[in-house]
Amino acid sequence: MLKFYYNPISINARRVWIALLEKQIPFEPVLVNLDGDQLQPEFTAINPLQRIPVIIDEGFKVVESLAILDYLEAKYPTTKLIPDHPEALAVMRMVQLVAVNEIQTATMILTKKLIGLDTDAEKIAIARKQVTNALEFYEQLLDQHPYFAGEEITLAEVVAGTIVPSLPMFRLALAPYPRLNAWAKRLAGRASWQQTTPAPEVIQAALPNVKKILERRL
Repeated sequence: MLKFYYNPISINARRVWIALLEKQIPFEPVLVNLDGDQLQPEFTAINPLQRIPVIIDEGFKVVESLAILDYLEAKYPTTKLIPDHPEALAVMRMVQLVAVNEIQTATMILTKKLIGLDTDAEKIAIARKQVTNALEFYEQLLDQHPYFAGEEITLAEVVAGTIVPSLPMFRLALAPYPRLNAWAKRLAGRASWQQTTPAPEVIQAALPNVKKILERRL
């Protein structure tokens, strides 16, 4: 059975978790505590980059969330999460890249502010503007569709839908973006999102470990 190495507070791991659930792929979850387990020789042997997520499927190891999502789609095509139409495929990829390159990089800075590691006002203002630009782009891209690529969820939702709903934690409201706000609520009603959403107390309890991880990267 496929092994999935994860932690519930990891956005990157949650993408893979949701894809596994949506595609109904049987898997064995392996919890990696972020209090130093990821630095131990046992896990380093699995992923020398010392981070989650990782999957091992029939002996084949895949690291990095986007690579894992592509692998799962190619290996387990039932319940497609990649559209066939070229325009829909382009939209899906744009949403993924904006989520990773714009929103996620900005929230790293905002997370450092949240836990007291970075108080550079100019840097924080730039990060907030970066997120705002991305949300405006998403609002336009949704148009009148329930999901970015049309009537069904794709990897656009799997990637963006695991980070956009967390933005209110950084005082970035979704209310000014009615289409995007409705989209986020639509996703919140899905079993895969409900099953993988970490409780607020879990996030709070994890903040000291998150701080240590970010301190090591400084």
